[in-house]
Amino acid sequence: MINSSGSGPSLLAAHGAPGTDPAHGLQSTGVGGQGSSGHVNSWHHHLVQRSLVLFSVGVVLALVLNLLQVQRNVTLFPDEVIATIFSSAWWVPPCCGTAAAVVGLLYPCIDSHLGEPHKFKREWASVMRCVAVFVGINHASAKLDFANNVQLSLTLAALSLGLWWTFDRSRSGLGLGITIAFLATLITQLLVYNGVYQYTSPDFLYIRSWLPCIFFSGGVTVGNIGRQLAMGVPEKPHSD
Repeated sequence: MINSSGSGPSLLAAHGAPGTDPAHGLQSTGVGGQGSSGHVNSWHHHLVQRSLVLFSVGVVLALVLNLLQVQRNVTLFPDEVIATIFSSAWWVPPCCGTAAAVVGLLYPCIDSHLGEPHKFKREWASVMRCVAVFVGINHASAKLDFANNVQLSLTLAALSLGLWWTFDRSRSGLGLGITIAFLATLITQLLVYNGVYQYTSPDFLYIRSWLPCIFFSGGVTVGNIGRQLAMGVPEKPHSD
């Protein structure tokens, strides 16, 4: 009887403890849910921002590099050249912008999946130098004169690997660069085969043999931009 009467108050106290109040528990759950929702919204906001920036970069690079290719063996341009570029290849900028957004978002995603965050030369000055070198490689493909396209292709291949070694040096960057070069070259072959556009003096089926080098260095460059934009961005929330 003594034990029974002694345990009664203690049980009542336990049931009345604030820590076990159902209303208090619901409030705590609500606060946690709001925090998780805010984290998800922040992550999606950063994702949209990075996508828009990468799309814009791809569009600008497409316009600049397409102009450099049109400039081959031309010193003076008529006023309608820019209009001609937009009218004859209107689909190039949006396609390149979309590809840049996908590649730029894929690089940091693969780094996170592999558990190998890329920390080599992670500053904007290095990224800008990488962009400048990439534009220089593309300019060289249009301006350098070699005895044949094979020599030009080997030179651009060495420059592209040098760009990867100087600004990336990651296994994921090398693998993604090669994959991007292969897929982009295959798509370009199909486009030219179907008469969408053409290359003068093709020596690699329907295209120039140095084009995969441009795609490789472009993938590495856009990947570095995407990695830099991803720095400081909250990680993707995981659902329990």
